[in-house]
Amino acid sequence: MSPDNPDRERPVDDPDQPAPPRTPDAKPPEVDPSTPTAPGEFGPGHLPASAAYQSSLELRFDEPRRPLRALATVLGAVLALAALGVPLGLLWAALAPDTPVLKTAEGAIYAEPQPEQPIAADGWFSLLGLAFGLLVALALWFVLRRRRGPVGLLAAVLGALVAAPVAWQVGRRIGLATFDRLLATAPAGQAFSKPADLRAGGVDWLLGVLPVPHGNLLLPAFGAAVMYTLLAGWSRWPGLRPEPEPGEFSWVSAGTPAPPAAPEPPAPDAAEPPRG
Repeated sequence: MSPDNPDRERPVDDPDQPAPPRTPDAKPPEVDPSTPTAPGEFGPGHLPASAAYQSSLELRFDEPRRPLRALATVLGAVLALAALGVPLGLLWAALAPDTPVLKTAEGAIYAEPQPEQPIAADGWFSLLGLAFGLLVALALWFVLRRRRGPVGLLAAVLGALVAAPVAWQVGRRIGLATFDRLLATAPAGQAFSKPADLRAGGVDWLLGVLPVPHGNLLLPAFGAAVMYTLLAGWSRWPGLRPEPEPGEFSWVSAGTPAPPAAPEPPAPDAAEPPRG
């Protein structure tokens, strides 16, 4: 080897050969991923670290978009949250006070000129509904980890929006049958109580078919939307789903043989091996 000929195996007098022409069907040489890399190289097959990390994320976290599966997830979450509206209504009926009334010839009237019980019933429903929406968003954030984003937000908002009228109807019917019976049969002047009901909320029917909640029935959905948006804004991952750290990936495959260890130096008193 000389400065003019760095290749040992190539004769000095051998002239330079032109590179073969590249054909359209030519393929790049295949690289064995089990081949150990040099210290200056990156990963299996000499891929850059960023490319290998990105490909690993795509294989592990990117899922094909399935609209039907997303729709099924939203419907399942809405049905589950609608069922949770039943215990929410029972809790509201237990906390909201009944309103005392008097039976008259024209019907029932308030026993007090300005009763506070109807206001308390609206206040309890507002507080419980807002707390319910916050808890719903927090629960769906962890339960639907793979559906974080628009699908999870839609499931939380729609589920809380459906659960609110369910809770209202369940709570207001606790003791309603007894109230109707006393209203129809009690003599004038008898005092009894009216179960809790909402005055600051209700349901309107759009075109007589589509129910549209209003008033404090919208507070659960509002709380769910605010909490889910805050969780998404504070998320440390751009895709909202947990991603592994770059250090968790190993650039050397499991089948790569370990490099041979350097031989240990002979002991000072060891016999020198015979030389041929």
